[in-house]
Amino acid sequence: MVSHSELRKLFYSADAVCFDVDSTDIREEGIDELAKICGVEDAVSEMTRQAMGGAVPFKSALTERLALIQPSREQVQRLIAEHPPHLTPGIRELVSRLQERNVQVFLISGGFRSIVEHVASKLNIPGTNVFANRLKFYFNGEYAGFDETQPTAESGGKGKVIKLLKEKFHFKKIIMIGDGATDMEACPPAVCIKDANIFAGSGYFISKHFKINAGNKCYIAGVINIKCVNFT
Repeated sequence: MVSHSELRKLFYSADAVCFDVDSTDIREEGIDELAKICGVEDAVSEMTRQAMGGAVPFKSALTERLALIQPSREQVQRLIAEHPPHLTPGIRELVSRLQERNVQVFLISGGFRSIVEHVASKLNIPGTNVFANRLKFYFNGEYAGFDETQPTAESGGKGKVIKLLKEKFHFKKIIMIGDGATDMEACPPAVCIKDANIFAGSGYFISKHFKINAGNKCYIAGVINIKCVNFT
């Protein structure tokens, strides 16, 4: 069981912290919420579960789910306007504390940029620090596919983004926090905190299976106090 002092050292030494978004910074899975708007929730939810577990290559799972959903531009806009994502309790405080220490915060998501940018605005994270998939639409607003050139559109993509961030900003240590197989693929080059997908009241960071991969070491913890990133 990893101690708070060990976690504090990890956060203290980090140059940047990257977050997954769906079921991490927000309570929902964005693609499942979009499927609900489009009337195909049940089928897509099962496909999402398989994709998160790594049973299906991410790009294949994304292609199949979007082919079933066929979201229009109007449906995406309606989702954000009528059913905006709910921030996970505690995430705003955690991000704020990191930013106060001048730690760069990024959102790296296999979800959709239009939704992720909405989340970023709520957390005061600039759009330049957002990496996510882009939906494409025809002139009439109908679904036309997604940008398959984005690194987040494929398995191993989050690791590629983190490698680029290290090269661009000369970061020595980046922490990646998320709940799925694509987040664990980011380690290395990142130090990964997996399944840290629930924040709950009074500054506690809670997870059933909280894993931290640092090199060849894997730590497991149950309850993480947000005071671990209080450096004063």
